Amino acid sequence: MAPGTTGRPVPGPSGLRITRALARRFDGRSETSLDPDLRVFVSDLVRPHGLPLREDLLSEGVGHSYEELAAGLLGEALAEDEPVDLLILAFDTPDVRPGAPSSLALSRSVPGTPLAFAVCDQGTAAAFTALRLAVDHHRTGACRRAVVVLAEQTALHYVPSAPVALPERHAVVVLVCEEAPGPGLTVRQLTGAPAPEEAVRAEAAALGPGAEVVPDGGLAGRQPPAQPFTGLWAALAERLPRWRAEERPVLLAGYDRRLGVLSTLTLP
Repeated sequence: MAPGTTGRPVPGPSGLRITRALARRFDGRSETSLDPDLRVFVSDLVRPHGLPLREDLLSEGVGHSYEELAAGLLGEALAEDEPVDLLILAFDTPDVRPGAPSSLALSRSVPGTPLAFAVCDQGTAAAFTALRLAVDHHRTGACRRAVVVLAEQTALHYVPSAPVALPERHAVVVLVCEEAPGPGLTVRQLTGAPAPEEAVRAEAAALGPGAEVVPDGGLAGRQPPAQPFTGLWAALAERLPRWRAEERPVLLAGYDRRLGVLSTLTLP
């Protein structure tokens, strides 16, 4: 034995892995959608752009709060003795809760005192960005368990300048990411990819012939899915147990055509 060694094995590298994934769709609305502050909030946002409000939706009270949608699912995903170090809420359709960010409110629905923030204004790429940030934060040594909450609700309370795909139902996906031995998640994002489908095929080929590729609606000229933001991740939640049992590499790919951002996630 060399001087200064203890004889104990040196731990190998570890990475962040998705260990649990839950997905759920909802009907109904939140009472927050009738909050008069919502009209004020949305008016302030769209006034510089000259976009009209959807007075019908504001009067009827349509839409749902991401805090209300996600809180129960977080309770199912995590036990009381599983403290969370990081919580990221990612969304495309705006929340209907004016005032305090829902990400901070959701941090009270998980064990521990996590760093909490939101990712938005990135279209469908926001989900991949949230996972990339979780991986980066894990590398600092300050994060052993992260939770990524992906949410979408059906109401847009103003008329957009161009058509946008809205979900058919309110939906939430909760991804629990934990430190584990071996390689972890790999997230890549590229802006202005000239041939996104070819780039995805090349990345999948590098993983080997047994790799499974799961594309979102932005690739290969697909029609917008019923759940444009959470649909890809609901598929992950459904298939994750099979992928783990088969021990096969998986590549999830998304392309936001409005922003020209190609995103991929490799599951080890």
